[in-house]
Amino acid sequence: MRIGVIAGGGDLPKHVVAASTQEAHELTIIALDGFADVNHYDGAHELRLAEFGKMVRTLKKDKCTHVCFAGIVNRPDFMTLKPDFKGMLHMAGAIKAAKNGDDALMRYLLSLFEKEGFEILAPQDLCQSLLLPEGVLGAVKISKVHSEDTRKACETALKIGALDIGQGVVVAKGVVLAVEAQEGTDLMLERIKYLPQNIRGSSNNRVGILAKMLKPGQETRVDLPTIGPMTVKNAAEAGLAGIVAEGGRAFVIDREEVIKLADDFGIFVAGLPPKTHDA
Repeated sequence: MRIGVIAGGGDLPKHVVAASTQEAHELTIIALDGFADVNHYDGAHELRLAEFGKMVRTLKKDKCTHVCFAGIVNRPDFMTLKPDFKGMLHMAGAIKAAKNGDDALMRYLLSLFEKEGFEILAPQDLCQSLLLPEGVLGAVKISKVHSEDTRKACETALKIGALDIGQGVVVAKGVVLAVEAQEGTDLMLERIKYLPQNIRGSSNNRVGILAKMLKPGQETRVDLPTIGPMTVKNAAEAGLAGIVAEGGRAFVIDREEVIKLADDFGIFVAGLPPKTHDA
């Protein structure tokens, strides 16, 4: 099969491309302008987010049978998009879907490619090795002291996920310190650094848990929770004791570096048994 990889920001698309190449899949890479650097991918096409017609023509010209979306793509400002003709035909539908949340928007966009005859592949279909396993990754273990914060952080993440707000929550000493919305995990963690030290942790007294959870009913072919070196660094600088996500339902980017940083900072990164994700 020939796979069309539509690459957004971050390192996930690079891993998808590398894994696909290793498996001898033929690839057509579309680097989304403003999100991915076309120079990071050999022979890639650079197209704007709303150039749907050009994307479809490029993929069909190369005889792609499957499409994989990988990487960070922030919610667009529809007023500033410059769609091609085919993109314009679907703009009203995209705007309507977006009013129901990011997940609804992604489902709508995936359906457009399916209607064009492409089968959608999830990034995890191509690089299973990136998935977070159950258990602790590094040397630092989860202690019973953190069990209640872990439980509350996961439950709260599922609640905000059901409202399609975000995937991440930080809880320390039973208090919800932050929830992730459109700003993303890194900026959410940045906010915690400015909270009073009596309600958050420090490098000398680590408390609090970052939980990243799939949204209930989420479209799992895109946007799995992701943990990378910057996540660990920002969590540590925010004084947190650890990071948790569901085993098999989150990506770990640059795993060796994640483990090294977690051990150096004295925090844990752990995969929890998956929970039920009924909407």
